[in-house]
Amino acid sequence: MKIAIIVNPLIPVPPKQYGGIERIVFMLIQELQQYGHDITLFANENSEAGCQLVPYREHENYGLQDMLKINLLTSKIAYQHFDLVHTFGRMSNIAWLMFSKLPKIVSYQLPPTISQVIKASKIARKHSLYFTACSNYIARQINDHCHVTTIYNGVNINDYQVNSTVDADAPFVFLGRIQKEKGTAIAIKLVIETNSKLIIAGNIPVEKLHQEYFYSEVKPYIDNDQIRYIGPVDDQQKNQLLRNAQALLMPVTWDEPFGIVMAEALACGTPVIGYNRGAIPEVVTDGINGYVCNNEQELLSGIHNIGKINRLNCRRIAEEKFSADVLARQYENLYQLALSK
Repeated sequence: MKIAIIVNPLIPVPPKQYGGIERIVFMLIQELQQYGHDITLFANENSEAGCQLVPYREHENYGLQDMLKINLLTSKIAYQHFDLVHTFGRMSNIAWLMFSKLPKIVSYQLPPTISQVIKASKIARKHSLYFTACSNYIARQINDHCHVTTIYNGVNINDYQVNSTVDADAPFVFLGRIQKEKGTAIAIKLVIETNSKLIIAGNIPVEKLHQEYFYSEVKPYIDNDQIRYIGPVDDQQKNQLLRNAQALLMPVTWDEPFGIVMAEALACGTPVIGYNRGAIPEVVTDGINGYVCNNEQELLSGIHNIGKINRLNCRRIAEEKFSADVLARQYENLYQLALSK
C-alpha cells in the first residue's frame, strides 16, 4: 500500500524527549515499512522517520490561514496515487479530502471534538472515513456518531529490558509532565506515608500555573535522598529508570486517554499503581500487572502489596497487548477493511 501519514508539525518525528503522538507515528512507520508498505510522512521539517518526508508548518496559534494553506497541500494526496491517508493531526487539515473517495483514517490520541466528528461524518464520501481511538475510554465518546476502532498505543518491546526482580528498597517512579493533574504531589505524599523512595522524572511545563505547582508542592520535598528529581529523560535513561523501580505511580486526577508510560513500564516488567481514571483500567488489570485504585487508601495498599505482582506477567501483557507489531497489524487490518469498501 502507498500510505500518506500526517501528524501536526510542531514536534519532529521521532521526538527527542516528550512527544507521545510523534513517538507512536514513528513506531508505526517503522513497522509498516517492514511489512513492505510505501510511507510518505507529512510532518515537522526536522523529522527523521526513515521514509519520504513532506515538511510543512503551522503557526503556534493555528488559524484559518493555516487551515487553507495546509489543505492546499494535503488535498493533492487525492491525485498522487496514494491508497489511503492516515492522520494523527488536526482533522481540519484534511477537510478538502472529505469529498474524495480516498479512504481516510483519523486517529484520536486525545478526547475528540464531537461536533467535528459529526460534521466530518456527514460531509465525507460514503465508506471513506474511519476513526480510531487509543482506548475504549476515547472510543466511547464518539461511537454513537461514527465507525471507530480502538487500537491501543504500544512500544518497541525490544527497546526495553525486563527486570524480573528488584530490591525491596528499590524506589518507586513518577515519570511524566510535572503538573497537578498528573499527580506528582500525590506520589510524593504516598512515598512519605509508606517510608519509601521516589524518583521523579519529566519536564516542568513553562506555563506559570505549572511552574507555581512545582515550586510550591513538589520542590520543597526534594531532598535527593528519599525524593529525587532528575529532570527529563531520554529513552535509554527511561529504560534504566523503569526497570529498576518497584512500580510506576500514576495517581492522575484527570482521565488519562492512554498513558504510553504505563506500557513502557510494563515492558520493563514494572507494575503500575494508578487511579481508576480514563484508560488506566484498560492498561492495568488490578492485582495482575498493578493496582487500579479508587482512593488514596487503595493507593497506599497497592504500594504495600507491590511485591505480590509477578513482573514477568507485566512483560507478557505488554508483549501481547502493547507491542509495536500488535499496534501496526491492527492498523494494517483497518487499512485493508477501508480499501475493501
